[in-house]
Amino acid sequence: QVHLVESGGGLVQAGGSLRLSCAASGSILSINAMGWYRQAPGKQRELVAHITSSSRTNYADSVKGRFTISRDNAKNTVYLQMNSLNPEDTAVYYCNAVVATMTNSGFVNYWGQGTQVTVSS
Repeated sequence: QVHLVESGGGLVQAGGSLRLSCAASGSILSINAMGWYRQAPGKQRELVAHITSSSRTNYADSVKGRFTISRDNAKNTVYLQMNSLNPEDTAVYYCNAVVATMTNSGFVNYWGQGTQVTVSS
């Protein structure tokens, strides 16, 4: 089994910054892509940022130039640095990882429990 534990969410004023972290643990053989998604009240979950095992990145248009995704493969951890936050960024942020384990054949998608980010105006 694999567990993804997010941290770093909270309340911040518009224009402020937060850094989210997500650490994967368990019987991990390798981690392929990792990413951050978010879901605001009444809206569908959407991709925020994505990073491959070779550190190629992809961002939602709404966060380009403000958010930066990175990963530390030695720590099985992905980060999301969020700058110039605005109230529209308010959502629950979820970590995602595509993981090969010692018990599963192939790669399996795992999700964290989510962390709340609230941006006040």
